[in-house]
This record gives sequence, structure tokens and C-alpha cells, in this order.
Amino acid sequence: MRNRTLDDASRALFRDAVADAVPLAPDHTSRAHHEPPPPLPIPRQRSHDERAALGESLSDNDPLALALEGGDEAVYLKPGMAPKVLKDLRRGRWVVQAHLDLHGMQRDEARHHVALFLAECRARDQRCVRIVHGKGHGSPGRVPVLKRLVLGWLCQRQEVLAYCQARTIEGGAGAVIVLLAG
Repeated sequence: MRNRTLDDASRALFRDAVADAVPLAPDHTSRAHHEPPPPLPIPRQRSHDERAALGESLSDNDPLALALEGGDEAVYLKPGMAPKVLKDLRRGRWVVQAHLDLHGMQRDEARHHVALFLAECRARDQRCVRIVHGKGHGSPGRVPVLKRLVLGWLCQRQEVLAYCQARTIEGGAGAVIVLLAG
């Protein structure tokens, strides 16, 4: 019985302490609102790094992007040159000022003519030229032998800034457009 009296006494004390309190309305709008726990922190630096990496992989400065842009076309851009140079060359924004046709030539003859042609173009201040190497239809196995050789020779020349496969109306896979240093 003693516990019960204590409980009654405690209850009376509590009622005296909260006598001024107004009970909450039975609707849910007046209930106490507890905020949900804050979300986990966002790794901002990681997000920033991932966006930067994605941007770099999609940018024009990526050598892989330059190679993929034209599929399996022959392309070359001298190190240090702006990627825009190659884009402009591909799109035909440079006027072809001279051309050389290597059809029917043997390897050594073709190499000699390419060297002479590039020297003459530089002497005449011609910057954009086309070299027709053929598609290899007359070669054994129909493999374009001169194409591979010409592209290799051009990469080794100091005056060659860039080259790309010619547009279809200029010879397509059987020709290359070359940009020379001025």
C-alpha cells in the first residue's frame, strides 16, 4: 500500500507542476515534429574528379577521341598541334592547292615522288595538298600497299602537321589530305 500512496503523491505533485499546461489538440498538426536524420555527406571532391575525368575523356584533346572520331580512317596530328586543326582538315575547311597521283608507281618511285612533291609544295607556299595512293585494287590480294607506306612516310616528315583520309568526293580511302607547315 505504501507504493500506491507514493504513486498518488507523485501524481498529485506532477499535476500541480503542469497545472498551467494546455493539452495538445487531438489533430496531427499540433504534434511535435522531429526532423529526419541528416543525409550522409556528399563526397564533393570525388564527384568533381569524376566529372573532370569524364570531361577530359570527351574533350578534343584526347588522342583516343581523335582516332575514334573518324573510325578506322588514316589520321595524324603532329604532337603539340591543336586538335581543331585536324577537325578542320577533315571537314574540308582547307582548300586543296595541289595533288599528286601515285597510281601505278612502285614503292621507291612513289617515295621519291612524294618527297619531291612535298618540297615543291613548300617552295610554292602551298599548305594543303592531296596525295592519291589508291585503294589497292591492282595490288596482290587487293591490299593497299602504297597507302600504308605513304602514311608512314608522311609521319616522318617535319613539314607535315596533320593528315586525314580524303572525303569521298576527293578520293575517300584512296587518298589522303595533308597539311604542311607554312
